[in-house]
Formats: sequence, structure tokens, C-alpha cells
Amino acid sequence: MKDRHAEASRPRASVAKTAAGRTRPHTAGATAQQLLLRAASELFYQEGVRAVGVDAVVERAGVNKMSLYRQFASKDDLVAAYLEEANDCFFGHFDKSIAMHPGEPVRQIAQYFEDLTWRASREGYRGCPFVNVAAEFPDPAHPARQIVARNKAQLIERLTELTSAAGADDPAGLADALALLIEGVYASSQTFGPGCGPIASAPRVAAQLVAAACRQGAAA
Repeated sequence: MKDRHAEASRPRASVAKTAAGRTRPHTAGATAQQLLLRAASELFYQEGVRAVGVDAVVERAGVNKMSLYRQFASKDDLVAAYLEEANDCFFGHFDKSIAMHPGEPVRQIAQYFEDLTWRASREGYRGCPFVNVAAEFPDPAHPARQIVARNKAQLIERLTELTSAAGADDPAGLADALALLIEGVYASSQTFGPGCGPIASAPRVAAQLVAAACRQGAAA
């Protein structure tokens, strides 16, 4: 009787039951955050934000729900963290492409489209996470949409820097055209499928746009 009383009096705050009935111990803060973000990134990207509940994220991460709410006050906060991480990854890809040809803006633009075409042709590619989230959250005032808008504005800014360096007659106009082509790659990957003809044509179309807009620079 005494042993049963002692068992009942033990604190249970650090243990949660999984869907299968197993108990799961509390995970330390930094580790829990990393595991949760990784799980959220995989699930949100592949299945959609609205389709995935916090229980699924917790289960994939292998932590308890208390660990989630210690790191993120709500699902919206988790979505925002996912998008911030996706933003870093996006511009990490961008910078990696640009760094391959320092001081050669035309070649940098070409490299970016070659690399984008390769990524968009891989199995399991689900397009742009920011486009996907924008489709799920129609209210432009939603915090997730604000992160989407910031990502796209930053892309235009970075493209304009490149088109200005390339000597385009209308750098902003060329940046807009290239951004439209990038969005077309994202959409085509989901409608025509990864590695489709429209995606494969993107580097060639980008080169044509740059050549037409930078005739003076090309002549020099």
C-alpha cells in the first residue's frame, strides 16, 4: 500500500503519453526546439500547414507536448519559426549560387537558375514554402503572410542588385521578369511535375531575358 502511494505521489509533469500509449520524457529546451523545427519543416512542407496539427509535430519530433509549448506559445509561433528557418535556407541557396561566380552578375544569374532547375527537378520537391503558405493563409495581415511578403521583397531586392550590376537598362523591370520566371518554376513543379519541360526551359529563358535587357553590358 505504501509503495502504491509513493508511486502515485511522484511528479508526472515531465512525462507524456504517445499515441501508442508509451511515455515520453521531457526534452531539454535547445534540443526540443531543434527537433520540433525539423519535424515541423518536414510535415508543413510535405503536407501543408493547416493539414498538420501540433500532435503530429510532437509525435514526429519525439518530444512531449509540454516541450512544444515551452518553446512556442502557439502553432502560429511554430509556423513563423518554420518560415524564418525556410527564409534562411532560401537565401543560403541564393548566396551559394552567387558565390560561384564573384564579380560576374550575368553568370551569377545563370547559375542561380541552373541550381533552381536542379532543385525543382528532385523527387519530393514541393515548390516554394512561401507560395504554399500564402495559398493556405489568404489574409495578408496574418503573421505568416507578412513573413512571406518579406521573403519576396528581399528576393526582388537581391535580384535588382544583380541586374543593376549586370548593366540592365531597366534593372527593376528585369528583376521583376526574373522573379516571375522563378515563381513559374515553383508552380510548374507542382502542376507539370518535377523535372518537366517548363522547368528545364527556365535557364534558357532567363538567359534570353538578361541578354535582351543588358545589350549595352553584353556589347562591352
